[in-house]
Amino acid sequence: MSAKRGLDAQGYIEREGSLGLVPGAFRPVVASARDRVLDVFGGRLHSAYLYGSIPRGTPRVGRSDLDLLLVLREEPAEADRADARTLDEALDKEFTQIDGAGTLLAGRAQVLSDLERHDLGWFVACLCTPLLGEDLAEELPRYRPDALLARETNGDLALLLPRWRERIAEVTEVTGAGGPQEAALRPLVRYMSRHLVRTGFTLVMPRWNGWTSDLAEMAEVFAAYYPERDRPQRAAQLREAAVLGHEPVGDRAVLRSYVDDLGPWLAEEYARVHGVKDPRP
Repeated sequence: MSAKRGLDAQGYIEREGSLGLVPGAFRPVVASARDRVLDVFGGRLHSAYLYGSIPRGTPRVGRSDLDLLLVLREEPAEADRADARTLDEALDKEFTQIDGAGTLLAGRAQVLSDLERHDLGWFVACLCTPLLGEDLAEELPRYRPDALLARETNGDLALLLPRWRERIAEVTEVTGAGGPQEAALRPLVRYMSRHLVRTGFTLVMPRWNGWTSDLAEMAEVFAAYYPERDRPQRAAQLREAAVLGHEPVGDRAVLRSYVDDLGPWLAEEYARVHGVKDPRP
């Protein structure tokens, strides 16, 4: 583990990623994404950002996805979301280097709001790499890996679990058994695995006093700092989820274990240790 633990000399979380770290194989993808975003959103766009493994310099050809955050001048409408889905589909179809593209949308006012200061605002300031427009990080504070950040980033797991159960049921009902179902479940396994590992990490993040986006390191930090008697079981689950976050399998049993066991336990522990995230509208 890095001695700096993702912090600068004053103990604030350093911004991760840069365009200079994008590997050569992914530069055409990023260039095309930048051009397409401008073409599609034009004057509606305030700023665009990359996040994830590509700007961190750690993507794998054919396995990693392209992650974009677009901040619009006004709150996103359904037409904006439809445009974002079309953009994602076009990029995924054109470039074999990526395994899917995902574009998040937000409005400028939302990013800078008091309610999102330690969630979406922190995400922009610390985990996003500027691609287009004015960087909103200049209007946001600096952040420490404290209990407030832990609560506001991942203190809503209990609210997510019912939606996750519904999504699992929808996919299994529509696809039936066999190969099509496995293919449809893999993105869910990847997403939920990553989310649970990050939640386990931020549960102990203030004690570790640092930040990392490496899933394996997150699982090891949890294993080292979680103090309770059931740590061996939960540490093993987090380590396995970290693996599945990179190499997902289309296994419904994995998802059921997440929503019936690991997820509810993490949600209860989070509420006990850090409290519950401030409610959103």
